[in-house]
Amino acid sequence: MPGCRDAVVIFAPLPVLTVTIEDRSGEADIHVHAGGQGVWQSRMMSSLGVPVVLCSALGGETGDVLGHLLPMRDVTVQTVPVSARNGAYVHDRRDGTRQVIAETAGSPLDRHELDSLYELTLTEGLTHGRVLLSGPQDDRVVPADLYRRLSTDLGANGCKVAADLAGARLEAVLAGEPDLIKVSHEELLEDGRAKSEKAADLVKAMHAMRDEGACAVVVSRSGDAPALALLDDDDVVEVVMPTLEPADSAGAGDSMTAGIVAALASGQPLRRALQIGAACGALNVVRHGLGTGGGQAVETLAERVELRPWK
Repeated sequence: MPGCRDAVVIFAPLPVLTVTIEDRSGEADIHVHAGGQGVWQSRMMSSLGVPVVLCSALGGETGDVLGHLLPMRDVTVQTVPVSARNGAYVHDRRDGTRQVIAETAGSPLDRHELDSLYELTLTEGLTHGRVLLSGPQDDRVVPADLYRRLSTDLGANGCKVAADLAGARLEAVLAGEPDLIKVSHEELLEDGRAKSEKAADLVKAMHAMRDEGACAVVVSRSGDAPALALLDDDDVVEVVMPTLEPADSAGAGDSMTAGIVAALASGQPLRRALQIGAACGALNVVRHGLGTGGGQAVETLAERVELRPWK
């Protein structure tokens, strides 16, 4: 992406090993990749030409395999070796939908491993100046307080912090007054922050997060409903995405977050970053690979993303 000078640090505490079975002319086609929210976000950012520093913990047999799968173009992998085990899943997608064959959660990190992961992420964040905090696949892996410490300490030292989190981790990150919060409307409902999926209730929840410390807030919505964004000037806009036939809707929100942060890192204003993020989310939906998309396709789709004042 033009204008990008420095890397975005992504906190991806415990990536997962993913095995997906696809249909290829009647034959089973097996794909093995590194996965997890932060990994998918790093993949999207790197496809936009924005360099990434990925901070993660690796352990066990799954961690050994992930150590070989994580390196990607424009992604520098910084890891902490741990006694915990990374999670994994096997999904069968031969009939066009995701069928869970097996899943295993990662193991919780101990106190010393958490300290090492915190130190690594803090150092890289202060070095590069912009951090995206992503969540683990399982809530037990990393305590919410680690997110509070990272958000608070990074923000207090001039680092731009974005987060794509919910629940206790969202509460924790807000204490550090982050630059950007991205959350889905389903997560706001589940957390009790919104009373309904009506736009008015979602906007009320967004203003509450602003009062708790967030600078800008983006809420993605399912189906054809446009995303909502509370801008840093207090305006609320609807982010109307281009209509495309979905192939796999999984990961659209993660790609949207990655696109927004990548654009901000490249010096784009927030409104333009919203258009790029929406284009990333829309493009992810029409592809089978999570966190994938070409930079030229994103730029083309971004021109078709409309920002409408919310009334």
